Amino acid sequence: MKKRAEKRIGDTSARIAEPQPLMECGVCWRVYDPAEGDPVWQIEPGVAFEDLPADWRCPECDSPREKFLRRQDEP
Repeated sequence: MKKRAEKRIGDTSARIAEPQPLMECGVCWRVYDPAEGDPVWQIEPGVAFEDLPADWRCPECDSPREKFLRRQDEP
């Protein structure tokens, strides 16, 4: 499930949330979905891929985050 941008005109407390892309490991094809987080690394749902800890690795094959690619079917 994708998150959609939220914006309220004239509301200074408006929260703007950009859609967060799915990222896929180029080695084992495991998908990191920000809406689900990563229970192996104890990453809460809602954490964007770029906000993962620097030492985060693929929970399936232990590849570094540099091996992850944006899913082609994502906008």
